Order: sequence, then structure tokens, then C-alpha cells
Amino acid sequence: MNFLISIKFWYSQRPDTSFDPQTMNRSIDQRRDDRRQTRHGDLSFSILDRSIEPREELRSNVLQNDRIRKSMGMLEQATGIQGTPAPGIYPFNQSARTPGSEMKRRTYTPQKPPMTSEFDVSDMVGFTPARSFLTPSAKLSVSMGEPTRNLQTSILSSPQYNDSVMDQTGMTMDMTRANLLLQEDPGQLATEGLFDEFLSAFKKHQSLTDVFALVSEYERLCHEQVTMLDRLMTKTIPSQKSFSRTLQVLRLLTQEKATWRLIGSLYQDRQMSAEDQDGAGITLDRIHTEHLSEREIVDSLFERDAIIRQHQIVVDWLESIAADQSAFSYNKVQFYSHSVCWENTLHELQQRAVSGSATRESLVTSLDPDAPVRENKPLADLDKEDEIKLLLNVFANIRAGRLEEAQRLCKESGQAWRAASLEGWRLYHDRNMNSVENSGELAPIEGNTYRDVWKNVCWRMAEDERFHLYERAIYAVLSGNLRELLPACNLWEDCLWAYFKVLVDQEVEREIRDQLRSDRALQPLPQGYYTKDLTLPKIFQELHAHPNQKVESQAKEKLHLIQKYIILGDIDTLLEEMSEWLREINPRPSHHLVRFMAHLALTLRSLGLSTRDEICISVIEAYVKDLISEEKTELVAIYVAQLPPDLQVMWYAKFLEGIHAKDQRQYCLQLAEDAGLDVAAITKKVVETLRFKEDEEPGADIIRTAALEAATSQEDRRKIEAIDWLVFDPSQRAEAVKQCNAIIRTFLATKKHDAAREVFKKLPEDSIDVILRNWRAMAGSVPPPIQDANAIREYLCIKAYLDALDAYNDWFAHYHNKKPSPPSLPEDANFHDRVRYEHEHKEYEMELERWEQSVLALTRGVSDTMYNVLLFVDGGWMVDQTFDDDEEEVDEVRVSQMQRLRELCLPRMCLLLHSVLHSTHQYKDCLILADVIASEQHQLYKVFSKPELKQVLSRLRESSLQLLDQSLDALGYEIAS
Repeated sequence: MNFLISIKFWYSQRPDTSFDPQTMNRSIDQRRDDRRQTRHGDLSFSILDRSIEPREELRSNVLQNDRIRKSMGMLEQATGIQGTPAPGIYPFNQSARTPGSEMKRRTYTPQKPPMTSEFDVSDMVGFTPARSFLTPSAKLSVSMGEPTRNLQTSILSSPQYNDSVMDQTGMTMDMTRANLLLQEDPGQLATEGLFDEFLSAFKKHQSLTDVFALVSEYERLCHEQVTMLDRLMTKTIPSQKSFSRTLQVLRLLTQEKATWRLIGSLYQDRQMSAEDQDGAGITLDRIHTEHLSEREIVDSLFERDAIIRQHQIVVDWLESIAADQSAFSYNKVQFYSHSVCWENTLHELQQRAVSGSATRESLVTSLDPDAPVRENKPLADLDKEDEIKLLLNVFANIRAGRLEEAQRLCKESGQAWRAASLEGWRLYHDRNMNSVENSGELAPIEGNTYRDVWKNVCWRMAEDERFHLYERAIYAVLSGNLRELLPACNLWEDCLWAYFKVLVDQEVEREIRDQLRSDRALQPLPQGYYTKDLTLPKIFQELHAHPNQKVESQAKEKLHLIQKYIILGDIDTLLEEMSEWLREINPRPSHHLVRFMAHLALTLRSLGLSTRDEICISVIEAYVKDLISEEKTELVAIYVAQLPPDLQVMWYAKFLEGIHAKDQRQYCLQLAEDAGLDVAAITKKVVETLRFKEDEEPGADIIRTAALEAATSQEDRRKIEAIDWLVFDPSQRAEAVKQCNAIIRTFLATKKHDAAREVFKKLPEDSIDVILRNWRAMAGSVPPPIQDANAIREYLCIKAYLDALDAYNDWFAHYHNKKPSPPSLPEDANFHDRVRYEHEHKEYEMELERWEQSVLALTRGVSDTMYNVLLFVDGGWMVDQTFDDDEEEVDEVRVSQMQRLRELCLPRMCLLLHSVLHSTHQYKDCLILADVIASEQHQLYKVFSKPELKQVLSRLRESSLQLLDQSLDALGYEIAS
């Protein structure tokens, strides 16, 4: 009976037009010849790949004959239809939604707002959505206005590029895009701006209350990039090497956009459900109310059961993905006739009727919808082609959640009966049962009273192998027949949609049959309806081992695995998988995938989910590492700030190691301060890292000489320049002094005195005053910490030692290089030569006297500066001061280094001083040096090794011998007569 009602509906929608057989015959013959020339051998193509050329509208009254009118009268008497549809039929001119959309609250699957993208090309591809289809992410974007970002870092963000893209003639390509297409990886290069855009969105929505607005912003940014890449792909030749790389980026960003949409819709519902449970929210419970309609039962189910509601959200999400894909690759399909279906078959039958020839046995003899199946005869070839294309498009529109568009195609192709057959799924609801308007006018009845009957019919049609694959799939969707639906699904998303569609259908059907109180006993569900026990883990398990190799391969793709675990709510396994991917070396995860995983980890953490912190941190670390390697200076600080404090210091210090320009260093420190990082700890870490970095070993063919050992290497130069990190901020001057001391200790130990002097010069001369001034400003009259005091003392020790070395170098250069040479007199000199010689000799004596005076002055300077080192106050050179109440931890490494420097430098200093005094004939002072070494007050003898003591005593013996030659005793005193 329902099928007869569908036929009645089909006839009622047919316009009353006239028919000219001759005109139609000429048109059909001409078009048949044209189409045979362009017909494709394979008719099983997708509507997303091809569009059908529109043909002129034909109107026919061939069905308006006495026999049909009599049948219509009998139909009206049997069904009681008198100009208004029966209660079981939903009026066709009313709005329709997808089967899943009717069975849920609209608040949980909001409508998707239009993407206001600067790259929007929906008008250019000729697609206008038939309705604003339901998408899970719409609620997240309703507060989002027109984007005003300027994609400064993207090559394709320039106005010239935008003008080129939006040129609908497609004849213009600016030089920017032309150059981009010549690059090795144009897709990656074109989407570089996405990193900066994600940073801007993250900084804009850092509040925990803005997490869903942030997710919506991520989706929008990906949508813009996908739109732009799609345009770029149209200009790329598939044979080019760059095509596959660009396509790979496009697919990745497309899946990322879909994943952000899933996260936004699914977790918003989950959080709302958790808040309702925590707050003991009151929900409307009408389960035990009598006389609830089917729609009211289902509304109540979705109101109270979050699991079913989220399953429907997944369905809507998958349908929105298909709708987005069709927006790029699908042109409106316009069939040839708006009133008559199978026009070629009709023409063939009319031709035979006019000519009186016998009809081919291979062609149907009737044109009612059941004729091909009932007679088991085919339609005309061209009609068969049209029928397949229509079924493909109808199924594709149902897959994309556009039922109205599917019905429109059926109606415009002359198959209004098929459009009516898609209406029977609607849930029955009579508003008049609860209240009637004051006027007494009854509200129209919604839905199908005999939905159970209709569902059984759809089930049988889906299992009837005489129907086409996609026609069986259409009715399999409506009846929940998973076995017949899956063969029409060739992608992972399609199969997942089929499973979840059937899963929701089963839950809804079970609820209706448990709760419905009806005077009429419902028809039992088809046999095999509940044979497959669907659970979420089992669904994904079957997809992972799907017999279709393409679906199985797609199920193992990284983005699909992420979507899987998000749907399952298995965050721990998701994070473990991402951690495993980051350890892959070949192939290494792309930069876009790492960016997505890092922002996903941050989003999950912002949602307050119970996550494994160590894995989240490792994912963010991987992204920071990518940013550092790609030299994205402006991005590093913000993402480093999302790590624990110790890792913040480590990673930003590692980033700063590669920054050498002074202005760039100041800029990076400002970024770190703006991000809330511990700048003092970071700069200290940078210097310490460079300080402990060892020099590279020279090549085997290089001979290591004393000069090479003392030369300043490139690694030494990096250590010296590292001090610049600590002198930018005066508040870090104490740390700068400590680090300078540490580096100089290393250089002094290796006799790299020139490098030590360069480090010392890095510190401003007023460093000690700055340290004390900073401390007084902070602590008043309280003495500075013992560590700072000892650092200042060590600084002064180093200064004294370097001054002594400089004084010795000046003395050495003057003593050995600037001593005047005496003039010479030739043996055969004449009078003039002797006069000149006497004059030069007098000048020589004067120069020699000045030189001797300079040597004595320099000797006194060397002696004073060296004794400043040997007799350093308050404990000696390189000896820390200690206090009774000192409870601070002692740096054992530093103490050991300072003791080692005393052992290296003080004996050498004594030998140099003796050499200076002995060379200037100050032998008595040489023995005074011996008294200083042997003094128990200074105990310098303790820093001498036995060979060094032996060498010093040997030198002192030489000085004593010189004193004896001068008639003095061995210690320089006069001998008593």
C-alpha cells in the first residue's frame, strides 16, 4: 500500500503539459547520436568525478490516458487520498533532514556556519549546497567573525595571489604562484604560514574557557589552506614530481581539518554530559509517560543517553566530511528531463507503436517503476546509463547528509516516486495528541505511521540482487542493512559511516519498540537485523581487517588512527601511538603532522582530560625541536613555555646556542621574557652548555705544537661570545662574573692567556659596582651572599694574575727587543769615521742608560704585580673566603679547579719573577723571593711539586753564586772582616 501511495505522489507532482511526439523524436534521435559518440565504456563512475551535461527540458503527457486515470481513481478509493497526503506520508514540500538528524537534539549537532575564507572558490566550482547541512563543529564557530588575519609568512597570502585565485576566468596566474609551482615541494612551501597562524590562534585563545573556540579556529585555518591547495593542484601537472608532494600535504590538511571538527563537536558534548552529571542536572524523563509518539521517544533517548547522542555526532561528522569533499569536486547534476523518466525507452516504445513493429523482447514493455524488475527486462541503453548516474548521485548525496538534494535529483529526473520512497524513514508524531490550537485547526501529522512496514520493504529491496548496487545501498541505509550497505563503501570514512549509521538505527529501533504504546502491533524487524552485535571496538577491529585492501590501508593511516582513538575516548593509547610515530626515522613524520600532534596534545590537556604528561611533553618537545631546526624564531618561545620549567630552560637554551647576531639575541631574550620563561636560568644554561662543550679533535695530519695549543680555537671563540648572553641584563651581572671566572679558569689551565684576556674584557669595567648596587637595592645593608663575594674575589685574583702576565710580557719585550746595539768602528777607519763613531757611541750610551732605567721601572712593575699574586690578601691567590655561618653548598668542582690553578700558576709565577730579578742583577731580591716561598704565613711551598722545588733551588743557587762573586755572602749580606 505504501508503494502505491508513492506512485500516487509521483503522479501528483507531474505538471500538466502538452506533448509533441515529432519534436521529441527529433530531439531524442539527435541526442542519441551525440551521446553514443561520447559515451564512456565504464558507467560505474562517481558523481564526485564527473558531471552530466544538461539537456533540454521535455514535457510529456504520454501517461495521461484513460487506463492510468482509472487506476488513479481506484487508488484514491483504496487509500482514501483526496488531495491531501495520508498520515503515513510526509508532505514532500516540507523541509527534510538526514535520517540521523531527526533522531537527535539540534543542540548537540549544530549547523555549520559558512566558511568565510579568502580562498573560497565554491562559486567557481559551480556548487551551491541544497541546505545548510548539519556539522559537528558549527556550534564552535558561531561566535567567530570575518577573519582579519594577514598571512605574512605565506607566499600565497599576497594580494596579487588572492586576485589571481579569485579571477573566475581562470586565465590569470601571477608570478608568485608561477614561481611556487617551480619549487621542489610547493605544497609545503605554500602552507608555511600555517605555523604562524596556529601560534596566533593559540595566543588568542589561551584561556581554558576558549578551548572550543580555539578548536574551531584551527579548523578554519586548515579549511583555508585546503581551499588554497586545491586551487594550486589545478595548476599542477600530475606528471610533475611536485604533484605527489603537494597532494600529500593536501590530504594531510584535509584530514586534520576533519579531526579538529570531530574534536570540537564530540568533546563539547562529552563535557556537557560530564557537567550535567556533576551538577546533577535535571533532564526531561518522559519514558513512562503514556502515548508518546516515536519522535518523542527518540528525542528523550538522545536527551538522556550521551553515548547514542555521540554516535549520532560521529554520523553527522562523517556526512559533513563527504559534503566538504563534494564542494571541491562535484558540479550540480542536471538530468535531461524534468517530467519523464526513461525517455529513451519511452521513445522506443512510441516508435514501435506508431510503426506497428514488434517490440524487442530485450526491452521492457511498461514504464511503471517496477517494470524492469517485474518483467526482468532492461531499459534502453541510454536510460540505463542515466539510471546508474542518478543512483550514484542519490547515494552520494545521502552519504553527504543531503537528502533534499537527492530527492530534488529524483524529482527533476522524472522519478518523483523515488523521492517519495525516501520519505518513509521519518518518525511519526502527532502534535494534536497533546494540544490543539485555539482556532480548532489541527496541525499536520508528521512522519510515517507505518514506518515498520516501510522498513521491511526497504530491507527486502536492499537484499534483492536484481537491483543495482547503489540502489540497494540507498535502501540499505534507510533500513539499517549493514551487509548490503558496505559493498557500496570504498573508503574508510564511508565504511565507518555505514557502521555508525546502522549502530544508531539499531539503538533507535530498540528504544522505540521497548517504549512505544501503540494500538497496532508493529511488524517484526527483518530477520538478521540484530545478527551483528555492533560495538565501537569491534567496528574499528573489522575496519582494520577489512577485505578491501584500500580500506584496510586507510584504517592504518595516522590521522585515521587519531580519529579512531578520539571516537573511542582512548586518550592514553592515542598518546602512545603518537609517541611511537615520533620515534620513526624513515619515514620521519612531516612537520605538519608534528604540528598537529603538538596542538592536539595541548588541546587534550586544556580539556582537562586525564593524559599521560610525559607523552604529551614528548610530543610538544618534538614540535619545539622542529621549530628550532626550521629556524622559526618567533614561534619557539611560546611552545617552549608549555613544557615543565626544567625542559623550558634546556630547550630554549639549546635554541639560543644557534643565535649569534647581537640584535637577534636581544630579540630572542625579549620573546622569552614575553612568554614567561626564566631568562636568567636560560642564559646561564646557554653559557654552561657552551663552556662544557669540548673542542673537536684536530686531524691526524696536524702536529700539535705549543703555539697551536695556546691559540684560540673556534670553540674557544664560541665560549667567549657566550658571555654576551649574560651582560644584556644588569641584574645578571653576578652570574656573568661567575661564568667568566669559570671559563677563564679553563683557559688558564691550558695556558690560553689570550683567550682568558678576551673573556675578561667581555665584562664591563663597572661589573663589581653593579653587583653591589643591585644587592643593596634588593637587601639593603645585608652583606651579599658568600657565593657572590667569592666570585668577586676570584675576579680580582684573575685580574691580578693577568696584570702580572701583561707586566712580564712588557718587560720581556723591552728587555730582549729594545736594548740598543753599540756602534762598530771599522779597522781601517779614517778620521771622519772615528768622529762619527764617537758621536754614535755617545748616543748609544744615552740610549742604553734610558733603556736600563726603563728596565728597572718595568722590573719594579713586574715585581709588584707578581707579588700581588703571590701575596694575595686574606688567604692567598685563588682561595675562597669562608664564614662560620656559611651553610651554602660548596661547588667541589670549582674548589678543585682553583686549587689546581694555584699549583699551575704560582710556581710558574715564582720562576718568572726570579728570571726577571736575576736578569736585572737583583740577586739579593731573588733570595728575598726564597723567603716568601718558604714563609709559613703564605705557605707557597705547598703548591710546588718536587721537580719544581728542585728547579727553584737551582735558580736560587745561581743567584747566590753571583752574590759570592760580588764579595757578599750567599744571602746577599756583606761579609764581616
